[in-house]
Amino acid sequence: MPTHSGEIQLRTAGDGDTIDLTEGVERIVAQSGVRDGLVSVFVPGSTAAVTTMEFERGGIHDLKAAMDGLIPAEGDYEHNRMNRDTNSHAHMRAAIVGPSETVPLKDGTLRLGIWQQIVLLDFDDRPRERTVVVTVAG
Repeated sequence: MPTHSGEIQLRTAGDGDTIDLTEGVERIVAQSGVRDGLVSVFVPGSTAAVTTMEFERGGIHDLKAAMDGLIPAEGDYEHNRMNRDTNSHAHMRAAIVGPSETVPLKDGTLRLGIWQQIVLLDFDDRPRERTVVVTVAG
């Protein structure tokens, strides 16, 4: 099975910054020459995640509000105490969402829904340089 890998480099603002990766993933898929298979999108690191959603202002706002309610930034977190840190909430949010998504590829096209994009969620409490690894297997 042939595979092709590429990377997307980006800078995030942190604090729930949501970035649409779809166009970058599509560019790597086109470069791969693979027509049918699977595309893996993975972010290294324990404070960021990859998922799919409708990438629009209201949805982004609602997801951030849900995460803030589920796992508040301010809390009595052992990780923060042990490490003199402030981003335990980011680690927990990223662990719940997960670091990767796999999307089917058919006729060179990502099999996403009409209103579905691949997004990076950076939950850390500071800006970051991120690398997203894209692997296309056919």
